[in-house]
Order: sequence, then structure tokens, then C-alpha cells
Amino acid sequence: MFEEMKINPGLKQQYIEQGYWTEETLLECWERSADRFPDREYVVDDRGNRYTYRQMDEAAGKVAAFLLSNGVQPQDVVSYQVPIWSEFAIITIACLKAGAVAHPIAMSYEEKELIRGMNTTESKVYFGPTFFYKTDYEKRILAAQPELPFLKRIVLLDAMKEKEGSSITLTQILRTYQPLPREASPRQSGMALAVILCTSGTTGGTKGVMLTHDNVRYSEQVFNEELGLTEEDIMFMPAPLNHATGFHHGLIAPMLIGAKVVLQQKYKCREAIDLMNREHCTYSMGATPFIYDILREIETNGGGLPDLKFYLCGGAPVPGYMVQKAWKYGILLCEVYGSTESVPHVFVRPSEALKLNGTTSGRAIAGMEVRVVDDQGNEVPIGTPGEEVSRGPALFVGYLKARDITDGVLDEDGWFHSGDICVMDESGNIHIIGRKKDMIVRGGENLNSNEINDALEGCPGMGDHTVIGMPDDRMGEKICAFAVPKPGAEHLKLEDVIAYLQEKQVPKRFWPERLELIDRIPHTGSGKVKKYQLQEELKNRMKGCL
Repeated sequence: MFEEMKINPGLKQQYIEQGYWTEETLLECWERSADRFPDREYVVDDRGNRYTYRQMDEAAGKVAAFLLSNGVQPQDVVSYQVPIWSEFAIITIACLKAGAVAHPIAMSYEEKELIRGMNTTESKVYFGPTFFYKTDYEKRILAAQPELPFLKRIVLLDAMKEKEGSSITLTQILRTYQPLPREASPRQSGMALAVILCTSGTTGGTKGVMLTHDNVRYSEQVFNEELGLTEEDIMFMPAPLNHATGFHHGLIAPMLIGAKVVLQQKYKCREAIDLMNREHCTYSMGATPFIYDILREIETNGGGLPDLKFYLCGGAPVPGYMVQKAWKYGILLCEVYGSTESVPHVFVRPSEALKLNGTTSGRAIAGMEVRVVDDQGNEVPIGTPGEEVSRGPALFVGYLKARDITDGVLDEDGWFHSGDICVMDESGNIHIIGRKKDMIVRGGENLNSNEINDALEGCPGMGDHTVIGMPDDRMGEKICAFAVPKPGAEHLKLEDVIAYLQEKQVPKRFWPERLELIDRIPHTGSGKVKKYQLQEELKNRMKGCL
């Protein structure tokens, strides 16, 4: 996988000379914090699990010993499909200790997505629960196993249900293995791959975003510094840990400074408030719906978050009224902007949150560059709309086994083309005004509207159709399908569409939440859908104008 990385040689040398990229790996960062803060808590979850740095080091060491004893070599991939549990952290640190590349997988991934992702990464080991939230994950991975030729071992987390097959459990590993001695951990460079995170895109299907130790470490060190965080801070993380938000900011950022992270396995608003207060959480980060719900709950049913200093909010623009509402309860609401490829590289500093008041996504973090360019890649004047591009030491190094897709978004000069349209002001703050990509950002999750639209093909009574994002205060966007009904199907309903998708076993997150019937889908001369016209049409219909 090393040879697949796309790194501009001049930038590489520059980042090394500036000290942005070093020989230090995330493993060495972990070891330093474990030595400095052995008795400080690192991870707490809402299932009653608490791990100090020493306890986490020991547990992860046992799992690392298991990995090495089962033939996992440096830069081999370990896949894990684990809820927002403390066990996720154990497996992540174990990967660092074993020199393996972490490959966290979304809980929503079903059999076909597992097979595709794990064969692309050539995963050697899989970790997953026996059962979680109405889903039998043991049954799912065992059904996929015959089509996973690289997979050597399956490890089950049996907290919710006893295993049925012969796979080893994480509990057995923690009981029977001795922690891997520190000197037995393979040593790598900062340029080695650390993690492959999954992301959706417009080019069809999920892609594996490759990030090195240098990429992740630099990003989170700078974030910690610019936010003024110390070992005394406590992060509340409600987002899935397989996302860049949860992985980078939930697990890595706290461990770099000896801080603590508090996890909630399934987000419930009042329970989240109580948990944050019980653990004295000082900051949090997640998609807009989380803080939207929290503010509404406090406003409606009382209470507060006296320890919470600020909330970093991503996945959708943050309106000014929400900034003001949060400040009523002493919380500075700070928008962040980025992607899995260029992890939030722009954000509103807490000290500027009230002044900017939801008018911008902020400016770049130290060391990251942001430009606004036209279709030819030329920088546009201040205040002129253009595509947001970024580069810097936190930027990804390509998509796994997809060089053509990498080349389509990561140019030879090291700029990542986001596909997002924005304007920049004189202070370097950017304001996102739209997307070139056909993405719907629902609750912080990127959904490919083309993929959703393809799933609608063949729906009885549906002629021409397309999918767009529908504005939503809480989720940022929801899924809206526009369709031309066939003769005799003029009364086509959303329930009919959902029943069809359910029968096709299309994942629920791809189901439209609104259906609009229309006489004709507007197209350009080249056949592309004029989605901006449909956005305007939907806006008028939602206002009751039509």
C-alpha cells in the first residue's frame, strides 16, 4: 500500500523541514501519555466501563499480542465494526502496538459492503459484536466469511449476546493473553499508514481514505493547541468512532495530551446531558443534530451544562440563532469544516464564535492552506464564489487501490479539490454556499444521491426520477426524491417507494424521506439534471407557494 500513496515530493520535504512530519508515530504518542498519566482516565463509556491509561495500555497490549501471534505483520489491515464502546479504543491502540493499519467500519455496513471493503483492504482480522441494536453481526460476518480470502481470524465482542459459533471472543483474549512487551511492538515511521477510513463519494461506492501517522498526529496536535486543551479537559463524543470526527477528535486528540473521552453508545438527548454533567465534560464535537437536540431539550425541560465550554459543530452550517441560543447556556458553538480526506481543517475559534455568529465555517488551522478557485484552478478574488481546495500536512495520501479517483481530486501540486463552493473574506474565513458534488449531508453523514437514485430504478409506477437534499433544521439535510409518475400511477406515495426499497434490501439510510411528484425532471442539454431548479421548486412547495 505504501507505493499507492500520492505525496508531492516538494511538500513532503517542506513538511519535514518545518517539523510538521516527524519520525514519531501514534504509538509513540500513546506510550508517552501512558507513561506520563498512567492513573488518569482515558476512556469512559455509558455501559459502566472505565479505563485509565495504564489499564488501556494493558488491555490493548493483550489484543496486540493476539494479533502478532496470528500472523499480523506491520501494515497489515485489521477491520473492526464496533459501536461507540470503550472496546473500540482497545482495538485501535492494539493496532498501533501491532503495527497494523486500523480499518474501522460503519455499523450500518451490510454483507456486500463488508465483503467489498475487507477485500479491498485485504483485512487479516475482523472484530465485531455478536449482536447490537436488532442486528446479528455474528451471523452477518460468518455469512460473508467464504468470500473473504484474506481473513484469518474473527473476534467477537459478546457483551450483548453469547456467541453461537467457534470464533474467539475479545473477553477470551483479555483473559488468556499476556500484554505484548513494549520492545516487541514493530517500529515504523511517521509516513507509515495508520488508518483507512471509509467515505462515500460521487464516483460510486465507498472509498478507503489512507491517512498516515503524520497526517493524523499533525491534525490533532494543532487542534489541541489552537483550542487550548490540556490533560484536564474531558471530551464527550456522541459520533460514531469509525468517522473522522470520532476517530480523530474522539480517540486520538485526547490521548495525545493525556485527556479523557466519554462515550455514549446510542445517542439519547437527556441521557447525554446527564452523562456530560456526571463526567464534567468540558467540550464536545459532532454533527449539528446533536447540539440542536441538546439545546431544545434544555430549553424545554430545563437543566444545563455548566462544565461544557464549547461544542465543535460539523456536517451542516450553524445558523446564528443557534450560536446565540447556545451562549445563553454558556456554550460557545463553533462550526468546523472539512472531510475525511481533509479532516476538519477549517474552524471557528471559540474566541471568535460570538463575533462571527454563524456567518462562516471559519479559517484554516495552522499549517493548512485553503484557496478558492475557478474551474481552471485559478484563485478567484475575495468574495467571489469558487471551489474550496486545501492542502497541508493533515491531508490524506490517496484512496486505497483507486489511483484514478485519487488523481481526480488530489492534483499534482498537492491540492485536494473538495467539490464544495464557497466564498472567502479578507480574514481567510470561508462560507460554504453549495456543493459541486451530488452529496446529501444527513446528520453529518455523506450520502451519495446518485447511489440513492440508482436504487429507485425499477420502482413500480415511477418514471424519470432524481434525488436531492432537502433542508432540515435538525439533520442539516434529508433525502427528497422527485419523480414523474407513469400513467395510472398519479397517486404514487412515499410508502410505495419505501416498500420497494425494503424489498430490494436497500439500507434504510438511503430511503427518501419525502416524495415530490412532478410533470418533468429538468435536464441540461447534455442530460444532467438541473438540481438547482428542483431545489428552488422544493423550497416553494415547502413554503406552500405551489
